[in-house]
Amino acid sequence: MTAESPLQIAAPDLAAAAADWQRHLGAERRASPKTLEAYDRDLRQFLSFLTLHLGEPPRIASLSELRPADIRAFLARRRGEGIEARSLGRSLAGIRSFIRFLERRGEANAAPFAAVRAPKARKSLPKPVEAGQALRLVDAGESLAEEPWVAARDAAVMSLLYGAGLRISEALGLTRAEAPLAADVLRVTGKGGKTRIVPILPAIRAGLAAYLRLCPFALPPDGPLFVGVRGGPLSPRIVQLAIERLRGALGLPDSATPHALRHSFATHLLSAGADLRSIQELLGHASLSTTQVYTGVDASRLIEVYRRTHPRA
Repeated sequence: MTAESPLQIAAPDLAAAAADWQRHLGAERRASPKTLEAYDRDLRQFLSFLTLHLGEPPRIASLSELRPADIRAFLARRRGEGIEARSLGRSLAGIRSFIRFLERRGEANAAPFAAVRAPKARKSLPKPVEAGQALRLVDAGESLAEEPWVAARDAAVMSLLYGAGLRISEALGLTRAEAPLAADVLRVTGKGGKTRIVPILPAIRAGLAAYLRLCPFALPPDGPLFVGVRGGPLSPRIVQLAIERLRGALGLPDSATPHALRHSFATHLLSAGADLRSIQELLGHASLSTTQVYTGVDASRLIEVYRRTHPRA
């Protein structure tokens, strides 16, 4: 544990134990330097709070005397300082790691810390890309790639994200034999091995055909549909980088990401009047509540639908 602060925040026995914990994380758990720094910072913040909370630098024995209410008081103090739930959760995880380390040595009781729930972080959803912007992203002519076949490949991938609502892993997981060149639908295997059917628009088929026509590699039926410049499976990171470059060239916001295209697919369908059940099936969500949150349905939208469709409205 670092000791550059002039404030004594731990008794000698606890400071020595914290140093042992840091060595354990680095040597046995092979934690990265950044992880070690973050855990050290989280523990110092907690011990600084306890010094003020208890009126003296805490000892190892002091930790075993803590109650869940003391730990919640620490989280409330940090929340009052403007710390977000996600950071508080990470901080609590670091403190728990230290307490469990002491418990394994027979020096502390981790039960009060286990009894405290981490604050729930608000779900952050990707912002949908406007329809015109999404169409420019899937236009091979807008691509910055030097090789025409690469531009066609990237456009074909993005057309599956925006035009069919696929996850990037689902699009890149397709084999050459599964390419929907003549079919109106595509069978997709998503999370949890769940299979769904999604419609394939003519524009998507045209984009795939253009890519396959220009691709310089022979693609075996059971091999990946989308390949990199060396012929191996295409990495999701390559698609992400392609969109990052286009963002700057087209003046798009940072929120324009591969997953935002899938989000846009659902949001634009909803705005055009599609019902949530249909969108749920197209996205492959097990729960309708997931679809409702994902598409950003708010109270005003639901009230609008109610007023337009309910007989008593």
